[in-house]
Amino acid sequence: MSLRFSLSIAGLVATLALAGCSPSSQEGVSGTTSEFFTSEYGTVVDAGYSIPAVPISKIKKQFHRQIVTYSTKEKPGTIIVDTPNRYLYLVLPGRKAVRYGIGVGKAGFAWEGEAYIAWKREWPTWTPPKEMIERKPELARYGDDGMKPGLKNPLGARALYLFNQKGEDTLFRLHGTPEWASIGTAASSGCIRLMNQDIIDLYERVRPGKSARVIVKQ
Repeated sequence: MSLRFSLSIAGLVATLALAGCSPSSQEGVSGTTSEFFTSEYGTVVDAGYSIPAVPISKIKKQFHRQIVTYSTKEKPGTIIVDTPNRYLYLVLPGRKAVRYGIGVGKAGFAWEGEAYIAWKREWPTWTPPKEMIERKPELARYGDDGMKPGLKNPLGARALYLFNQKGEDTLFRLHGTPEWASIGTAASSGCIRLMNQDIIDLYERVRPGKSARVIVKQ
């Protein structure tokens, strides 16, 4: 696994400063890129699983993980999901953010609002909700114990669980996916999906709790 995965937000900012990634003349223009992480989509061995490399050249470069200038009033550590443009931003200090490409919910399955990350899991079990089983009865076999973790599990290598401010499970997740070709599209049943290499990176950067705010914009 790349050492970048273990960098905290503060460590990442320090690293960028040492690398000379200072604000450009375009600072304040959301989306100005200062660094790409295109090289970090190779094979990853994690918890005994070998996550396949992503053929990243087949994915539009705008959806590669990158550091961008991003002006917002939200505090560092906040996650902002830009559903229409298929981006997830992790806010950093200094008007910067880590931007990830995402896949979003199909029409009729999208969700918006504010939540927080109640907990996170490595190699999670996937349990389809009742509504999904009603649409796809063949999923009933996973209704009790869920699908075991693995490379084919729809939640991928990591999952972040979103709860509302009342402490109720929204049933929406930020999670990995083995379906890298779905990034940049509206293909999921409502949850926000990232490439497995990206959800591992995001997972290491956030800590669960009510301060771990997630804002989903439609």
